[in-house]
Amino acid sequence: MTIRYGDISALFTRHFGGLADVVTAAPGRVNLIGEHTDYNDGFVLPMGIDRHTMVAARRRNDGQVHLIAGDLGGATASFPVGSGPAAMATDGWTNYVRGMAALMPAHGVSISGADIAIAGDMPRGAGLSSSAALENAVGLAFAALDGQPDFDRALLARVGQQAEHAFAGCHCGIMDQLVSACAHPGHALLIDCRSLARQSVALPAGFEVMIVHSGVVRGLVDGEYNVRRAQCEMAARHFAVPALRDLDLAQLVGPWAAGLDAVSLRRARHVVSENARTLAMAKALTSGDMVQAGRLMAESHASMRDDFAITVPPVDALAVLLQEAIGEEGGARMTGGGFGGAVVAILPTDRVASVSAAVHAAYRTPSGQPATIMLASASGGVSCIAPD
Repeated sequence: MTIRYGDISALFTRHFGGLADVVTAAPGRVNLIGEHTDYNDGFVLPMGIDRHTMVAARRRNDGQVHLIAGDLGGATASFPVGSGPAAMATDGWTNYVRGMAALMPAHGVSISGADIAIAGDMPRGAGLSSSAALENAVGLAFAALDGQPDFDRALLARVGQQAEHAFAGCHCGIMDQLVSACAHPGHALLIDCRSLARQSVALPAGFEVMIVHSGVVRGLVDGEYNVRRAQCEMAARHFAVPALRDLDLAQLVGPWAAGLDAVSLRRARHVVSENARTLAMAKALTSGDMVQAGRLMAESHASMRDDFAITVPPVDALAVLLQEAIGEEGGARMTGGGFGGAVVAILPTDRVASVSAAVHAAYRTPSGQPATIMLASASGGVSCIAPD
């Protein structure tokens, strides 16, 4: 984590004066595999990363919430607790906070108002789920101000998902919020998005997780994410199942598929095959079979490109470049909702330097800049933090 307690505390004091009552930090996440499966009740394998959104907060008693966002150029906003969404085009960033302020009281958290400073060290638009981290950090701050620092983390994630739906207009699944809330240091989390059961999966020794930002800034609320979800729900209705998680690949061929349009069938094929890949990936990591892990990552990227149609040419080129530079042990795939963002790679520690050099030599972002490369450590979930 490159942002520290002192940084967020200083921002709070400069803007509001005095000291914050509580400071929270929530990690971003990178999804190793399992894309667009969460809202289909499927399986995902993300991990929290050592990039965070931090919040410093102090209780108010006038029913008002005052915000400053340090990583948005010091943007400010104010609103009464319980107010509805703001216009996404102008104050959309506040909607994640508005949503948590409006929804947490239904779960036993009393909110009388707050001064809140927000800052983070995640690159924007990289698909690392800064929005879920913000929801969790703000939600836990509200709970801690009400004397509930141990507020149930899975419930916190559910409230964050509801805020994203109702206030940000993105009908996301539960993965981003849940891993940011419940991540386990040194491990990925295999999550069953129907039951919310979680299994920690240790990352094999001698391997690193690398995140490479394509430079293509993405946005969840461009409509395409919600279109994909609607297509998946249409396919589930066609097959008369609660969710695509309840299908296997054999059901997508022959008479069962008759009458379903070709696009929705491809969307369903991605989800069904991605669920199988995700379960297989957890086994490969546990057993240390990194050749198999690489194959699964390559298959996942191809499925996102060909069946789910959520990649873009620069991301495809970057994934191929990384796959070739890494070799057989390990692999790479796009991560996140799609239409830009980052590629995640798992690679031997002794190949980090050569793979980084290959990326810098052969890839430029659409604006002509070198790609941003991060090595990510698996972080724990959202928490209240003490001074350094």
